[in-house]
Amino acid sequence: MDKKRIVIFASGNGTNAENIIKYFQDSELAEVVLVLANSENAKVLERAKNLNVSTTTFTKAELFLPDGIIKKLISAQPDLIVLAGFLLKFPQNIITEFPHKIINIHPALLPKYGGKGMYGQKVHETVIANKELETGITIHYVNENYDEGAIIFQKTVPVLTSDTAESVAKKVHSLEYEWFPKVIEGLLKKEQ
Repeated sequence: MDKKRIVIFASGNGTNAENIIKYFQDSELAEVVLVLANSENAKVLERAKNLNVSTTTFTKAELFLPDGIIKKLISAQPDLIVLAGFLLKFPQNIITEFPHKIINIHPALLPKYGGKGMYGQKVHETVIANKELETGITIHYVNENYDEGAIIFQKTVPVLTSDTAESVAKKVHSLEYEWFPKVIEGLLKKEQ
């Protein structure tokens, strides 16, 4: 049986992408075949290359062109497209081409703290400012709106009165590293 093919989009450091690549390195089920980044300086490119995964960079314009990045995606034949710290809004033509095959992880419990501009440290600062008792991760399908696709999985962690945005970020990262690869694996197993 051919391995399932995972393509990752990332914008920055790439720790989640690296974690996913490593998780599937010895897997019979799937492998990461391509990492795409919208910045030539994204650390994720170096991480992927160090793990022998092909990489491609593109501009925001190329993401939205009808013959831009979508052509590369179609030739990569992904079974699942994973957004791991990818900050641009995903184009409708790619969503249409790969229905129910694009997922994202968000560092909060959607529908709270989602939408344009809500990413990274901003999310954790807002959680602290609003005195939330818990936060966590949401893994969801990608649709045409930021953070509004159908929810696949959520996991929570408590927010203590002593927590800072930095300590909340650490807790949320731990959840991401533990659960994102497992959820990806589960989705790909369902397809078999």
